[in-house]
Amino acid sequence: MKYLLLLSFYFGLTQAQAAEITPVKLHLVGDSTMSDKPNLAYPERGWGQLLPQFLLPQLTVVNHAANGRSTKRFLDEGRWQLLLSELGNGDYVLIQFGHNDSKQSDPARYAAFDSDYQTFLTQFIADVRSRGATPMLASSICRRNFAADGSLKRDLADYANAAAKVAREAKVSFFDLQQHSCDFWQQLGKDASQPYFIQVPAGLYQKFPDGKVDNTHLTLQGAGKIAQFFVQDLKLRQHPLANYVYRELL
Repeated sequence: MKYLLLLSFYFGLTQAQAAEITPVKLHLVGDSTMSDKPNLAYPERGWGQLLPQFLLPQLTVVNHAANGRSTKRFLDEGRWQLLLSELGNGDYVLIQFGHNDSKQSDPARYAAFDSDYQTFLTQFIADVRSRGATPMLASSICRRNFAADGSLKRDLADYANAAAKVAREAKVSFFDLQQHSCDFWQQLGKDASQPYFIQVPAGLYQKFPDGKVDNTHLTLQGAGKIAQFFVQDLKLRQHPLANYVYRELL
């Protein structure tokens, strides 16, 4: 009863509404743009780290995403097998890869968008379903990579399209975070989009004494925006997990 009263007070639910919401887990699988960043003194955040701020506590977010991982590396390192060992019937799994799969110079991570990348995603979907859980796919977020004419280079479009193709064929929910983020950065433009990405001044962090310009990884503001895109998409398509979204603004 005390728990229901707390839900009613903090989340604006009636006790009857709170009692009807079934606890469930959402597992996140991806790379550094999604992963938790334990060093809160440094400004980088993953959007999966911010996602719980939009959700009711009955939806537990388990973030398996890790820096530098691709579909291939996540599988080869045993991280995927670990996730499967923790997966329960009725859980959800959101899979988002592409940034590191595209690194052709690194055989440990490279997975071609028109072959291995799709094969691994298809395997992941089958594995999740075999355990009574629900798989979902998301495309990689857009880098802040503007051309001289002010247009945004969509250098991960092939991977986004490949993920969409796998989602259609496997009939799973697809969240096009690439499209949402690319359109948003383009709308803002080069200067106004800068606060969403890491721009470290010189002489502030020991790890980066000369400063750092990073147009791939997100600040708190950027991670919050991507998480917002995801929950808004849940509500727009009336996905079952939309019942656990209690706000769309941080």
